[in-house]
Amino acid sequence: MFKKVLLALCLTAFMSWAQDDEDDDGFVSAPAAAEEDDDEGFVSAPAGGSHATMATADDEDEDFGGSEMTAAQRREQAERKKFEEEQRLDEYANSERRRDWLRNRLIFQIGMGSRYPIMGETGMGMGLGAGLEYILPFHFALYGSFGFLPKGTDNDFDEWELEGGTGYKVGLNYYLFPKNPLHLGLSFSYGTVYFDHDIIPVDNVRPLIKVNGYQFDLLITYLTNEWYYLQFSIGMYYAPKLANVPNTGDQDTDNPSFRKKDYDDGSGTGERVWPTKEWVSKVVEKDGMSKTGIVFGIAIGYALPELFPDDTEKRRREREKARERSGIAGR
Repeated sequence: MFKKVLLALCLTAFMSWAQDDEDDDGFVSAPAAAEEDDDEGFVSAPAGGSHATMATADDEDEDFGGSEMTAAQRREQAERKKFEEEQRLDEYANSERRRDWLRNRLIFQIGMGSRYPIMGETGMGMGLGAGLEYILPFHFALYGSFGFLPKGTDNDFDEWELEGGTGYKVGLNYYLFPKNPLHLGLSFSYGTVYFDHDIIPVDNVRPLIKVNGYQFDLLITYLTNEWYYLQFSIGMYYAPKLANVPNTGDQDTDNPSFRKKDYDDGSGTGERVWPTKEWVSKVVEKDGMSKTGIVFGIAIGYALPELFPDDTEKRRREREKARERSGIAGR
């Protein structure tokens, strides 16, 4: 019995001793491990945490670098979108609104023929003049012209000269087809519409006869957003005074192409008296100057850009100037 008890005690002591050895070899407390690592200069658990911290920092650096790249890309994308939007607006301005070139344009013109400002005689006599036209927003245009007839020599009698003179015209135009470089137009005007010369010279000069009246023209005009301007016109004039054709000597008239015939009464004095019932034409045509007639003319000019542009046009012009400056700087 005593042997059994002794054996049990020995076994218990051995097991206790074995457990203490295992604790010393495998199970080390955290403070002891920390003290041991501190003594030897190696980092275990804290060192692992430091590596983790460094890795996290590296990841943050990488993330930060990625965010910088993304921001740059976003800026580039925003700039590209803005440029594309501006291009789209420019294309719209050029293709839609800007193609309506008949608005707020001031045009300087020079020409010859019926609108600058007079035409007459045989149908080929033309005045030379200059005009000014302003196109309103609704395709209506106000215009005026002033010109002159140069002094010349009579084609039939070289010793006679043809008197020169001046004329004017003011009117209102209306243009069609604003989105086409060739614009069809209608014009109504008032001013000097026709001229001729007295058949009887005064001091070897045939006096000029000119009349005022109304004129209706069909216009064919070339005009774009550029400065080029070209216009052909053909129309008809009407002079009210020329419609008053006298047929009796008692009738007065303000028709400038007729006069009362004078003659020698045969008394030998050479005095000329006016008959009571005889009118004669002052011009070659025996019926006087025609109250209506076909006229035509041609003009070229310089068209200023739109004087009151909208925001789209202002921005487009700024972009053009910026491109020009960058082009000059690039050279």
